[in-house]
Amino acid sequence: MALLALLASVLVALISAGLRSVFWVLAGLAGLALAAVGVWWALAHTGVLRVAGLALSVIAPVTVLALYATADMLVPALCSLALWMMAVVAARNAIAREPAASRREPEPAEAPRHPWILMNPHSGGGKVERFHLVDKARAAGAQVVMLGTGNRDAAELARQAAAEGADLLAVAGGDGTQALVAEVAAKHDLPFMVIPAGTRNHFALDLGLDRDDPAASLDALTDGLELRVDLGFAADRVFVNNASFGTYAAVVGDPAYRGEKVQTALQALPGLLTGPDAPTLRMRAGTTHADGLQALLISNNPYQRAVDLAHPGRRERLDSGLLGVVCVRVANTAQAARMVRGSRSGSLLRLTAETVVVEADTATVPAGIDGEHVLLRAPVVCRTAPGALRVRVPRNRPKAPLSRPAADWPRVARLALGPRVRVAEVSSSGMTAPPRS
Repeated sequence: MALLALLASVLVALISAGLRSVFWVLAGLAGLALAAVGVWWALAHTGVLRVAGLALSVIAPVTVLALYATADMLVPALCSLALWMMAVVAARNAIAREPAASRREPEPAEAPRHPWILMNPHSGGGKVERFHLVDKARAAGAQVVMLGTGNRDAAELARQAAAEGADLLAVAGGDGTQALVAEVAAKHDLPFMVIPAGTRNHFALDLGLDRDDPAASLDALTDGLELRVDLGFAADRVFVNNASFGTYAAVVGDPAYRGEKVQTALQALPGLLTGPDAPTLRMRAGTTHADGLQALLISNNPYQRAVDLAHPGRRERLDSGLLGVVCVRVANTAQAARMVRGSRSGSLLRLTAETVVVEADTATVPAGIDGEHVLLRAPVVCRTAPGALRVRVPRNRPKAPLSRPAADWPRVARLALGPRVRVAEVSSSGMTAPPRS
């Protein structure tokens, strides 16, 4: 279906306009390129250029649509676009697969005798109180400590709990707090339990937990399974999800970002993208090198489709023993225009590695460690610790389905036409990367 819909999208254009369809395709791509340039100007500049960018990002696609309508090509163009979207959906479904098997199957776990749970009463807009987590945890036999007790941080409280004989450490809070306590649990080889009481809780999602019902995670205290998952390290800081460097990390480091995300980003981005404060990152991972990077995301296991560093998506597994790496470089107008070429634009590089070195021209590098802003001394060595964390989960988990992968047309063609068909994969990039296996 994917190949037939793709062919039909081309035939509609050819039947409607003949060879002139090539011109209309180029006109559409030009409109998209100009819109990308407009977005770049709006983000990277202030004043007149920002206003011009906003105008261009709107005027360019509207002008193309007006040209299509004048030449009676609007309906065929929309029909061709609909067929193309159908082709992409079918292609993604065709190559979708079941999640990869874990290295170790989950094992039944004995109920802990002295479980200890740290709860953040402010996390997730007050989920701890809203879901009555304190009462339910105590009813299940757990010792509950509220974050902020004695003005001590999460790691210090967890270390004290381990020293006093706790045989399970748990957190009801956000991913940043989860990472701090997970490090203590891994160091003492204690099981760790996640209660998704934060705002996003990406770690809980990839563990298959129900983020809409944080109290359901407490079932792991009486009827639980134990998993072994990896931990990521950025220098000496543990992350359960990811460490981000560059533009995004600098923006989230602004104290005003928590309250006014859009306004703060618009004010900070011009200086971070084109001004004297623009980060100049370099990355080394084995034989792969990339420089001139504006943003870099290193994740504890690879994300399926990490294009948006603020919302990178899902991870297929948490025990692959690899870091996911996403490098972004859009430093000028020409590179912004080339973004219409997608992954072939040279602005995006994805790979996996066991160790990644992040270098900069400054003594320190701003980083976002599971959403928490920190300054790390450059160069920053990021590594993975395979199977370092014992995670306790309830036996019955919803296991939210993974999002569909991006359309891989060479693979779709091989699946549709048979194993004898060989489709060349063309890649052009300004960043060197090893060949795909």
